[in-house]
Amino acid sequence: MHQLEKLIDRIIDRVNINLRKPAFDVGPYLRHLIPLDQFVRFYAFYGLTQHHPIHFRFDQSSISGSYFLGKCLVDHSVLYKNDVRGDELKAKGDIFIFENLAIPLHADEVIRIKDSYLIKNLVHNYSHDPESPEEFFIRNTASMHYANIHGSPVEGSFLGPFSTVDLTRLHDCVIGAYAYVQAGELAHRYIDPGQIRIESGDCFKFIYQFPADVLERYIHLEPGKKPSGIFMDFVENRKSDFEKIFNMVHSSNPIEVPEGASLSRYAVVIGETRISENVLVAQRAYLENSWLGIGSNAQENCYIINSRLQCRNITAHGGKVIHARLGEKVFVGFNSFLRGNPECILEIGAGCIIMPHTVIDLEEPLEIGNSRLVWGYIRNRKDLEEHSLPFEKLADIKGKMELGAMSFEGNGFKFVEAFRNRIEHILKANGAYFDGTKNHGHAQKAQVISFNTIQPYPEGILKGICPTMDICP
Repeated sequence: MHQLEKLIDRIIDRVNINLRKPAFDVGPYLRHLIPLDQFVRFYAFYGLTQHHPIHFRFDQSSISGSYFLGKCLVDHSVLYKNDVRGDELKAKGDIFIFENLAIPLHADEVIRIKDSYLIKNLVHNYSHDPESPEEFFIRNTASMHYANIHGSPVEGSFLGPFSTVDLTRLHDCVIGAYAYVQAGELAHRYIDPGQIRIESGDCFKFIYQFPADVLERYIHLEPGKKPSGIFMDFVENRKSDFEKIFNMVHSSNPIEVPEGASLSRYAVVIGETRISENVLVAQRAYLENSWLGIGSNAQENCYIINSRLQCRNITAHGGKVIHARLGEKVFVGFNSFLRGNPECILEIGAGCIIMPHTVIDLEEPLEIGNSRLVWGYIRNRKDLEEHSLPFEKLADIKGKMELGAMSFEGNGFKFVEAFRNRIEHILKANGAYFDGTKNHGHAQKAQVISFNTIQPYPEGILKGICPTMDICP
């Protein structure tokens, strides 16, 4: 047996031990999911800049096709085509604020991945766990295609395809396909596929559940098979465009990159596409026949096709925008799928918040007014009425309300303010407000970056495994 197969079996055993409750076996989902030959086809790579302290250690792991930035330590793990982006890790001397506590950091924070199997995931942000402020850990965890692990230390858990764990400490949980959780901390929980859950103590709770028949069409997962459905078809149909980019040793920008903007060499740009000042286009983003206004961004695994985005739009990790016109400061949440077509254009007004894991798949033209919260599954104007609220109405809520399959409990004003504050943080962090001298962010810091590649063993018992290495400044 190859060492890589033994490693996968070891990881399965570790995860299953953690998942005794709720009694979940990850083995049938992971074994033979990716052919062994795939792990030798793709190089791993890491970025070097003057702005991000480095320490990369890879020990007895397979890291095929994965990208690393910042301090990242990987032990006894399988990472297949992941983005481990440590450009927001906390630094030694920083003060981490948690509730009423001010916690000083004694060392730079690192992302530490151990005994885990991650497939095409995005790992980003920093640990929000006050018990481990210097370590953003992912341990004994299996995570399927295009899941997001965002600021969320995860231990002993299984994440379904296109799921997101956001600013949440996760212990021994199963997160279903296309589920989104932002809940502070969860332990020994099973989150149903397609459930959107946002909680903040006694302040507010937002829950929406996708209909099972709808979810089945968009993402379907069963043991022993690769995930399937509309989401998978969409990304698979464009996979060859990324393979061309990754096969190029040297490349020049395919379009003009204006002052303050950053376009990753590992992004796909097709057709009549234009980006403006202070735009950030991350690796594995996909732009086709689109225009991004000043300070907008397209993060990892985003697809923006035949669309126009005005100033300071945020398309969060995995968001997809097709045949759409977005006003200023529109937020498109994680793994949202917004698809118009040439006969059914989607128009979204300024200041709207499209909740994470929203599906808008149009059968008629649709215009969404300014400053609305939008969620769920929308095909037409009638659906929009049951899946959106103006901010002023939401802010007036004090108590409980239900609208269709959505339930809200708590303080609506604080819910809106929490989202608005987070949007401002994202814009500042990404450099949307850079004025030429001040307010640097990711877009400016990523302008000068070099990449080093790492190849696995091509044959033999170690086939697909990366040599153990420790890369320091």
